[in-house]
Amino acid sequence: VQLQASEGGLVQAGGSLRLSCAASGRRLSINTMGWYRQAAGKQRELVARFTPAGNTRYGDAVKGRFTISRDNAKNTVFLQMNDLKPEDTGVYYCNMAPTWGGNFWGQGTLVTVSS
Repeated sequence: VQLQASEGGLVQAGGSLRLSCAASGRRLSINTMGWYRQAAGKQRELVARFTPAGNTRYGDAVKGRFTISRDNAKNTVFLQMNDLKPEDTGVYYCNMAPTWGGNFWGQGTLVTVSS
């Protein structure tokens, strides 16, 4: 499994940014994909993900501002980030955690929100 995320970028506070992550390889499990982030000096945390039961989970810090979506035909998940805040700054990682085992990560993409 390979996960290729789009580039992040520099955004002003209050702005928006959309990330994408394309999966390739065998035994893909798009319905177990999601996004995590890691700020400098902090632990990696959940941003948003799909669950095998067909639900979505969001981290408390992003609820109401971020939306995860997917295109099954293109094996791609998206993260729409609105009303960005400086505390959203960090490296964003795409993840796939298939129910058959394994835990796959993308290369990480930097999002910087300026105040």
